[in-house]
Amino acid sequence: MKIYKLYINNQFVEADEGKVFDSINPSNGKIFAQIADGSIKNMEAAIISARESFDKGVWRQLSVQARGAYLIKIAELIRKNAKELAQLETCDVGKTTKQAIFIDIPTCAETFEYFGKISKELDDKINPVAAPVKSVLVREPLGVVACIIPWNYPLIMTAWKMAPALIAGNTVVFKPSSKASVSVMRLAEIISEAGLPQGVVNIVTSTNHEVASQLAKSLLVDKLTFTGGTETGAEVMKMASGNNKRLTLELGGKSPNIVFDDCDFDAAIGGAMTAIFMNQGQMCTAGSRLLVQENIYEKFLESLVKKTKALKIGDASDYETDFGPLVSRAHRDYVLQWIEQGKKEGAKIICGGKTPEGNQNKNGFYVEPTIFSDVTNSMRIAQEEIFGPVLCVMKFSTIEEAIKIANDSKFGLAACVWTKDDNKAQSVARQLQCGTVWINTYGGFYNEAPFGGYKRSGFGRELGVEGLLEYTQTKHICIDQTPGGKPLVSGWF
Repeated sequence: MKIYKLYINNQFVEADEGKVFDSINPSNGKIFAQIADGSIKNMEAAIISARESFDKGVWRQLSVQARGAYLIKIAELIRKNAKELAQLETCDVGKTTKQAIFIDIPTCAETFEYFGKISKELDDKINPVAAPVKSVLVREPLGVVACIIPWNYPLIMTAWKMAPALIAGNTVVFKPSSKASVSVMRLAEIISEAGLPQGVVNIVTSTNHEVASQLAKSLLVDKLTFTGGTETGAEVMKMASGNNKRLTLELGGKSPNIVFDDCDFDAAIGGAMTAIFMNQGQMCTAGSRLLVQENIYEKFLESLVKKTKALKIGDASDYETDFGPLVSRAHRDYVLQWIEQGKKEGAKIICGGKTPEGNQNKNGFYVEPTIFSDVTNSMRIAQEEIFGPVLCVMKFSTIEEAIKIANDSKFGLAACVWTKDDNKAQSVARQLQCGTVWINTYGGFYNEAPFGGYKRSGFGRELGVEGLLEYTQTKHICIDQTPGGKPLVSGWF
């Protein structure tokens, strides 16, 4: 059984006292790897490594193109080791083999490659001002960037945060979730192989929340980018407030998926299933509130239930599996508690709602894909993020009603609209209070386009130029160009 070590100052090191924790395969409940369980001392060493590396300036003084060459090399090595990385994601978090191979690993590589080819976006820019000066806007790295990610998309989120931080000239301290560390630590080996300068990337795994909190508290860290739960995000803000640390927070969601009666029916059915059952519903953007117009409500639900019941549940490593396990026994039990809550609130289960039967599933952490009808938007199951395969279906009659229901949420991460009427789709999209709206599709994330939330879904952006600039600070350089070199200021007194 492989033991994955911490990556600090370009060295793979054991945790203090040799502590490790287990990675359990959620498909069968068996331990398949162990990971170093880092301490506060280990994290402090990683922060110091990143600080010293940045202050020496070797990385930030490279040209953008030179830094980009390292990122492109990382992308090449990810593709070279794609099969192994996909297997590790499947064994570590229960992501189906199909998803890991066709979505997660390619996306990770593409993100490193995209930011590795960035150039003009970080160039100096001339400000046109009505004065005899040359006004220059310079973008510089922030310094040490700390990154904390959850367990649902470990490799993709690593790339989303690390690649733009690095290309901008920062050094990085990275903390993956203890529930999903294996593929990230294999990526650490790939990063080491790519040969980045000493201390530029540091990765610390730990089960101790106090270890991660050092990233928010440390005066040596200039920025923290966090993806995770809304309540945890609030705690991160409190911890970082003492040192005015720059923050990017991508938090929870309860995304509305609005289906109008003039939609492409089959496309909307498939899109609704993908929006809630991809990755077993363990997505911050999950379309967990399905709003269906009353004219097609019964027909839509009948078709949706039929197709959902046909999904093959099983071991995530089986290529024929459509729907794998949840990440852990604790999270499975948490989701089952929410299903019971829905029953108590008067919602009706029309599909799933329990652990699947059969000996092949008895040791894994499975929950059937679950659909509730008769849901009202005031129910807790419609307002709180469950982070599992639980769909809350609601009926609406008018456009105005759909928009009102959709916006009646503390979250504002994403939404979907299904209609053949482009004008209606555009109008609705602009009235929805969220950071991303998909029209007649779901889940398109692009390196060129920003992603982030409104309201309690966080602030700041990932990806795109907006996401890149989150990792920079601006400096204004003002050069006098007065004829004769005698500006007014020089003769004021």
